[in-house]
Amino acid sequence: MNNYYSIIMAGGIGKRFWPRSRKKSPKQLLNIFGNDTMINLTIKRLEKLSSIDNIYIITNHSQAKMILTQNSKLKWKNFIIEPSGKSTAPAIALAAAHIIKKDPSAVMGLFPADHLIKNENKFILSVKKAIKVASENNSLVTFGIKPTFPATGYGYIQIEKGNVPNYKFVHKSKTFAEKPNLQTARRFIKSKEFLWNSGMFVWKATTILKAINKHIPELFGIISKIKETIGTKKYETSIEKLWSSISPISIDYGVLEKADNVKVVLCKFDWSDIGSWDVVYKLNDKDKNKNVNHSDGILTESTKNYVYSKNSQIFTYNVNNLVIIEENGVILVIPRKDSEHVKDVVDTLQINDKGNLL
Repeated sequence: MNNYYSIIMAGGIGKRFWPRSRKKSPKQLLNIFGNDTMINLTIKRLEKLSSIDNIYIITNHSQAKMILTQNSKLKWKNFIIEPSGKSTAPAIALAAAHIIKKDPSAVMGLFPADHLIKNENKFILSVKKAIKVASENNSLVTFGIKPTFPATGYGYIQIEKGNVPNYKFVHKSKTFAEKPNLQTARRFIKSKEFLWNSGMFVWKATTILKAINKHIPELFGIISKIKETIGTKKYETSIEKLWSSISPISIDYGVLEKADNVKVVLCKFDWSDIGSWDVVYKLNDKDKNKNVNHSDGILTESTKNYVYSKNSQIFTYNVNNLVIIEENGVILVIPRKDSEHVKDVVDTLQINDKGNLL
């Protein structure tokens, strides 16, 4: 697989993980599970598929500097820098332009920096299957996770029932669905035709650029101009000038929902996008009172709470189903069931002159 390249998407700040996740300590640079940061767990996983030389991280300049301090294997050549966040389609198009300059026959896998994957051997087998499908069929391949409960925090992919000929556990996609309400999610599960959309992809660099040209031609035009200058002294000026004219758009909405060559690998590994503190609670080991307590305090007559503080001792009495986070003098208290709404708290900071806490 000398022509295979892994691209890690690491541009976000993780609003739902405030106050731990901030501009200077984004979610992917946190050690939410164990001692390793989320991005280092991702890099280690992808090193089972290719050498570090074939692993690239697309992110902004400030996060690249932070990532470099966390992983001594990485060099500046492992980074593709976005001047600003423009959602997934522009990021993927820019990554494809860089990779195709290096290797016109390249197959690229795209993986968020902050997902948790267990059963890594099954993950590797699924990626290798996707590489084979993408290489042999010029397909756009995504990974569908068999749902274990009616999740409202994930998008879904509807698949055709039969396997793609000659490829076991690979299906043609029918539709993409945005995050549903609970009733719709239950209907999806009952139909047995829907999988969770993992947000991970594999395709040839040429195939995705061709699809972007067809479905988002204005983006393709801009990226083509930037691509001409890659490896030259004109590159920095070119991307700074042209990037600002790009409209943000996701790869799902911009390409995958419209393309007719999307294949879905049915995956059997444990996966989570770690979308909220409640998800972190559910994935952690609990004490006898079903609490997850990462502080030196004591939770008395309290159950089913997630508590975190590195520097403060947190004590509770008769509180249940809460998330309590203390970080650098900032305390967040929110019901676990509402923990996805931490981003709403974050959105109020700037307008209330609390932007220094972002």
